[in-house]
Amino acid sequence: MDKVLDYIRESRAELKKVTWPTKQQLWYSTIIVIVVTAVASAYLGLVDLILTGIFSKIIQ
Repeated sequence: MDKVLDYIRESRAELKKVTWPTKQQLWYSTIIVIVVTAVASAYLGLVDLILTGIFSKIIQ
């Protein structure tokens, strides 16, 4: 039981050392993730569309 309590105490101490992002940093990071995800999805969708067209022509 002592080891569990030590673990909890050490975890809380480490969490106090963490530098948490500000709301503005969090907002900008979220926007970047959304934009990168949208661009990657559009790119992969376009590649899928092109390859589907090519392979459907080959198979027919």
